[in-house]
Amino acid sequence: MSTTPTDTAVDRRFRVTPRQLALWEFTALGLVVVLWTQFGTGPTSAVDPLWSMEGSVESWAAITVAVAIQALPFLVLGVTVSAVIAAFAPPGFLQRITPRNSFLAVPVAETVAIALPGCECASVPVAQSFMRNGVSRAAALVFMLASPALNPVVIVSTAVAFNALPEMAWARFIASFLAVLIAGWLWIILGRDDEIRVTAPDGAGFGGCADDHCTHGETGSGKRSWRWRTFQMTALHDLTQAGGFLVLGAMVAALIKVTVPASWFADISQTPLLAVLVMVGLAIVLSLCSEADAFVSASFTAVSPTAQLAFLVVGPMVDIKLISMQAGAFGTRFVVRFVPIVLLCGLLSAVAVGTVIFGVL
Repeated sequence: MSTTPTDTAVDRRFRVTPRQLALWEFTALGLVVVLWTQFGTGPTSAVDPLWSMEGSVESWAAITVAVAIQALPFLVLGVTVSAVIAAFAPPGFLQRITPRNSFLAVPVAETVAIALPGCECASVPVAQSFMRNGVSRAAALVFMLASPALNPVVIVSTAVAFNALPEMAWARFIASFLAVLIAGWLWIILGRDDEIRVTAPDGAGFGGCADDHCTHGETGSGKRSWRWRTFQMTALHDLTQAGGFLVLGAMVAALIKVTVPASWFADISQTPLLAVLVMVGLAIVLSLCSEADAFVSASFTAVSPTAQLAFLVVGPMVDIKLISMQAGAFGTRFVVRFVPIVLLCGLLSAVAVGTVIFGVL
């Protein structure tokens, strides 16, 4: 069977470098080793250890495994749903349903994003594809922010992670919705569309297409085969990338829990705004997938619910991973203007909603 140009483009987007492959393999191996040494029953396991992990090291390993294992099912579910939409959603649909008025297009795009969940890893190329297809810049950017932040998988995972605080799931949805909506409208007022650099199509857009006229060069079984291949490669790419960040985030969260004195968290909790800023900083640095970040946030029990909420609202919209992807796709000038707007909206929305729902800052 011949290879279509689109197949080649998809392969190019999801090509894995030897360094990336080695990193993923090392991360997976490390997780397996920790799991076996803590919960296994054979040689070198917990019942017959090759070495004994005691005290802080044992606590660190146990917390790392607990956070990662709890979050992994939701990560897999979110990535699977995202890959299905990337492979099978009809191209150009957002352009057809969004109003021409940019202010009206923003809430429409945000509502559509709730029904079409996506992973952060795919949100930037999806926004690029929408812009190429004629969707307004503001609507495409709103979809990019809302898809990973507001999708149902994220809200369910938050409810599970905060089972003792069910209000957190609703607080996250409301705060994220308001933050994205206001950020979209502010971009229309303060942003400059001419600073957004949209690169040439590479065949890796939403629904697998880079433009609205793409037919994949195939019909019938060939088209189905192409879509299945797109689904497989998208799911594999997003799962390995997001899984690596999940394990790293769980390790860092566990390290903080074990090494940072409880008195330090108690001290910053006395200054609520400082606690919020610390959690926002962690969210930006850890760059967790939105389907898994609730379990990491829930592990920081010493800070207020509002500070935990700020972690959940800001993380899916602004983190190191997303900033680098946005700079590569749209240009540095765009990032310098866009990121502060989103960060400010996320922070203020989380503080306002958290104060109202939880009664404390």
